[in-house]
Amino acid sequence: MSQRTVAILAFDDMEVLDFAGPYEVFNVAGELGEGNPFSVHSVGVTGDPVAGRGGFTVLPTYALADAPIPDLVVVPGGSGSRALMKDDRVLDWVRERAAEVELLLSVCTGALVLGAAGLLAGRPATTHHDAFDELAAVSPTTKVIRGQRFVRSSENILTSAGVSAGVDLALHVVQLLAGQETRDRTVTEMEWMWQS
Repeated sequence: MSQRTVAILAFDDMEVLDFAGPYEVFNVAGELGEGNPFSVHSVGVTGDPVAGRGGFTVLPTYALADAPIPDLVVVPGGSGSRALMKDDRVLDWVRERAAEVELLLSVCTGALVLGAAGLLAGRPATTHHDAFDELAAVSPTTKVIRGQRFVRSSENILTSAGVSAGVDLALHVVQLLAGQETRDRTVTEMEWMWQS
């Protein structure tokens, strides 16, 4: 099994767990899975540091302009996603990647960015429960799915509900691409949904 590269978009006012949750899942799965199945990096709109919610700071590995084409892309959400919806550099990058990558994932209001890019037209999708109406407004032909952790929107696009749902989506993708054993090792290492 060859290693897949995972690019996670980083931007000002992103939701911390939307970014860090999938980052952790793919990083742990990459360390514990047979053949190191995933390698993760971040991509900023520019190369400058970005400040997520609460001042959480990320120094992107790449900028949009110099990022290599990955195998998977994750678009987090957060209040900063609204600015991305109007940024042609981001929308063009997301559209271009959607045509090339194996899977494009959105977490929370990252779906609004995909909707603004025209990638959810005529397709089912989900987002944070507070943004259902916003998604319907930005992409009127999208069938907004309520009450599901994640939704397969097309053959290569998956959208998830808010915040922690991004971890579940990432684990689902780990299972799809690297198998149940790698997913189980990742869940055990992360103590995800651990109960005493």
